[in-house]
Amino acid sequence: MGSEIAKTEFSEEDFRQFHQNLRKETRILMEWFSSDLFDKQQEMCGFELEAWLVDQHCTPTARNEEFLQRVNNPLVVPELSKYNFELNIAPHPLDSHLPEFLDKELRKLWNICIVNARDMGCNTLMIGIPPTLQDRMLTLQNISSLQRFHALNREILRSRSRHPLKIHIEGTRDSLEVVHHDVMAEAATTSLQIHFQVPMSKAASVYNIAHVLSAPMVALTANSPFLFGRELWDETRIPLFEQAVKTPAFVDLSGRVVSRVTFGRDYVRESLKEVFLENLDGFPALLPVTFDQDFNQLNHLRLHNGTIWRWNRPLIGFGEDGRPHLRIEHRVPPAGPSIPDIVANILFFYGAILHLQPEVPQAAISFEQARSNFYDAARFGLDARVNWSSGNALPVATLLLQQLIPGAILALAERGFDSHDLRYYLGDILARRVATRRNGAWWQKTFIKRHGPDFRAMTQAYLENQSRNIPVHEWSI
Repeated sequence: MGSEIAKTEFSEEDFRQFHQNLRKETRILMEWFSSDLFDKQQEMCGFELEAWLVDQHCTPTARNEEFLQRVNNPLVVPELSKYNFELNIAPHPLDSHLPEFLDKELRKLWNICIVNARDMGCNTLMIGIPPTLQDRMLTLQNISSLQRFHALNREILRSRSRHPLKIHIEGTRDSLEVVHHDVMAEAATTSLQIHFQVPMSKAASVYNIAHVLSAPMVALTANSPFLFGRELWDETRIPLFEQAVKTPAFVDLSGRVVSRVTFGRDYVRESLKEVFLENLDGFPALLPVTFDQDFNQLNHLRLHNGTIWRWNRPLIGFGEDGRPHLRIEHRVPPAGPSIPDIVANILFFYGAILHLQPEVPQAAISFEQARSNFYDAARFGLDARVNWSSGNALPVATLLLQQLIPGAILALAERGFDSHDLRYYLGDILARRVATRRNGAWWQKTFIKRHGPDFRAMTQAYLENQSRNIPVHEWSI
């Protein structure tokens, strides 16, 4: 959850002081890595889920301030636009109780949101990009009122010398080209962000494996095939987010320009400290807010890290006892389509990480292959082909069905997960989704093929199916 800031306009002195403080805190963090001060307890799991408010016509409605006041829950918070809100689930150990906990807590919080939205004459929607969203809706008139969002918009534009943000996405069937003079197009990209807290001894490996897994994860979960009425990528969220806040930061050793929304530059070699050193030296400050608190809270470092949107992002957090810990935030999956689908996606991510850890897949899959796999899978979804450890390209569906889903099941079973939960979430939901090729992107595209470009009707049908709490491969069309 992002924190509010006290000011929205900054001087050269603010930037100088912030960078000085950031350098101090980075030195402190490097000492923590050297002495391994991080929490060594069991792995912890959590997630954030972004969602939409839509009116009775299934059109996004900019009413999150009233909605959040009604909900009045610290786990439900604003997002960039007034159309959006975010749910946060408390962390839970990676143990046999996790499936029940995820399902129970998400249903409970989601039902609170549904009831309060209905009292306003609205509905809540979990989806990557709402099909009824129109470009004209994404203006500063509909930015959330928190100062950090206004400051972020101003500073991103300043860093671009106020050059407009050009969004160009080529799909198989359609293409889209629009220009924005603010960052509001980013509000269209609603995601599921999976968190995995691990000890320092495992953090580098988990971070690298998360990159390798990004391609099968985005293919498995794709749920954003339409933007402004155009059929583009199966997970259009990926290129849209990268272009909606595009701010080139530095050029890597291969000559590629690295921006603030990025798949990254390379695997880490030894530890996550390499990423935080890259943050310090490679990415200029966007929000130079200075804090008076103890530098050991790493407020400047964590704020700076929060303005660099890697698809797999390392995070520093603190437990109730004040001890720091390391988390990996996997930002690849979109929101939706249903609660059972979301729980299945989360469990698969953890299980696949555990399955791949002993194999060190990055030794067999180069970072460039992992990057190429990711964008191909975002474009083509479950029809994509990926390069894997054999060195040969294979269908991502085959990889999922023959290696990753069975491997995730075995890895979680070794951790004591109940066989019924594993059979239901990873077998009945995920394996069936892959075998039938029926993820959210498939459902949306098939609806339009059958019924024509009636995006309101499609969103209504999507909402009705979502409310039935059944996985997307079982949805009616």
